[in-house]
Amino acid sequence: MFLEDDDIFGGSPKKKYFDIVFNANQNLVADHLDNSLQKMATLELILEKMMSEEELEKKIIEFKVEYEDELAKRVEDLYIAGMGDIVSQNE
Repeated sequence: MFLEDDDIFGGSPKKKYFDIVFNANQNLVADHLDNSLQKMATLELILEKMMSEEELEKKIIEFKVEYEDELAKRVEDLYIAGMGDIVSQNE
C-alpha cells in the first residue's frame, strides 16, 4: 500500500490533490470533477449493460480484493493526473 505521507511529494498524492482542489480556481475544479464523473458514469453504464447490477457489485468486490495493489496505484495515478489537469489550466 501507499504511505499517506510521501516525502517526494511533501504529502501523499491524495493530500496534494485536495490541497489543489481547495485552492485552485473553482470553475476549473468543477469542470475537472464533472469530466471525471461523466467518465465514471459512462463506464458504469457500459458495465451495467453487460451484466446485472448484482453481478456488477459482486465483480467490483472481487476486483478490489484480487487487484488491491493495482487499484491503489491506479487511484494514485488518477490523483496525480487530476492535479496536472487542474494546475495546467489554472495558470
